[in-house]
Amino acid sequence: MNKLPAITISFWIMKICATTLGETAGDLLSMTLNIGYAVSSVILLTFFFATLLTQLSTKKYHPFIYWAVILSTSTAGTTMSDYMDRTLGLGYATGSLILVSLLIATLIIWKATEKSLSVTNIKSLRGEVFYWTAILFSNTLGTALGDFLADNSGLGFAGGAILIGSLLFLIVLAYYFTKLSHVVLFWLAFVLTRPFGATFGDLLTKTHEKGGLNFGTIGSSLILFVILAVLIVIAIRKNNSTIKTELV
Repeated sequence: MNKLPAITISFWIMKICATTLGETAGDLLSMTLNIGYAVSSVILLTFFFATLLTQLSTKKYHPFIYWAVILSTSTAGTTMSDYMDRTLGLGYATGSLILVSLLIATLIIWKATEKSLSVTNIKSLRGEVFYWTAILFSNTLGTALGDFLADNSGLGFAGGAILIGSLLFLIVLAYYFTKLSHVVLFWLAFVLTRPFGATFGDLLTKTHEKGGLNFGTIGSSLILFVILAVLIVIAIRKNNSTIKTELV
């Protein structure tokens, strides 16, 4: 079941782009269009399940389908986190604690049942379901962490993005220069790229008075969508070229 992409620099660039777009698109739906967090979460979770079922039904890696699921987890994660933290009044700290507990529990059960937390060579449908469940929780958790850094920590949008960027750089160093588990480092990076996207997304959308660049949710979402679409097209062409080479 070779249905997942290789973990390369290109993967992480696309992940950050997709999660940033998830932040701006989620805010566009819930706040700019004034649909609300609860209804937006229902709509985006429906989109998530639709893309997930498509991904689960495939027999090989399709870049467009894979990144559609990543994007759907990011947009759904944005509104789900906002619903928990704001509408339900749990706050960023409590919301983050609940989500990190759900993520850790998912990884523990995944490890216990599948005997491996491989993120490049999943061998069963059950393992793939665990993979996407962990991604949904990690992207929702990342939103809560990003909002905490931007709103409650005093760092602001730019400061939060710089802090998360620095932590991601340390993970890269740990990957190349330490013997720490690459699986652990992957999930740490996967979680942290979401608050990086959240804070960077807020930096793009918020007004100058609030410390942002004032592109708005519509303008920022459009820019990020074009960038991600170009990267997906490149990934599709590269994947097709690889398949042709293997056939030869």
